[in-house]
Amino acid sequence: QVQLVESGGGLVQPGGSLRLSCAASGSIFSFNAMGWYRQAPGKERELVATISIYSGITNYADSVKGRFTIPVDKAKNTVYLQMNSLKPEDTAVYYCNAVRYHSGGDYWGKGTLVTVSS
Repeated sequence: QVQLVESGGGLVQPGGSLRLSCAASGSIFSFNAMGWYRQAPGKERELVATISIYSGITNYADSVKGRFTIPVDKAKNTVYLQMNSLKPEDTAVYYCNAVRYHSGGDYWGKGTLVTVSS
């Protein structure tokens, strides 16, 4: 059974940085892609960033381009979300996601709360 465990959320001031971690229960090479999504209060869940595990190709939401990156540590089976220059509008619950195209597997973590406030 696939488990994705997020960590690293918390309270940070505007302009600050935070790094989220998503640890997979098995090898991340069993996935085609992994990514981060977020859901702010009263809003729908939206894509933040994704990465293709084998090609390394990344995709970012326009709202986070130039501020967020999605590095991967393949030895630790962990995907990160490095968030810099945080804004109040980045406040949300952040969810880790992993997909397997051939089986249609779509896996989610339980989420970690990020609050950007002074």
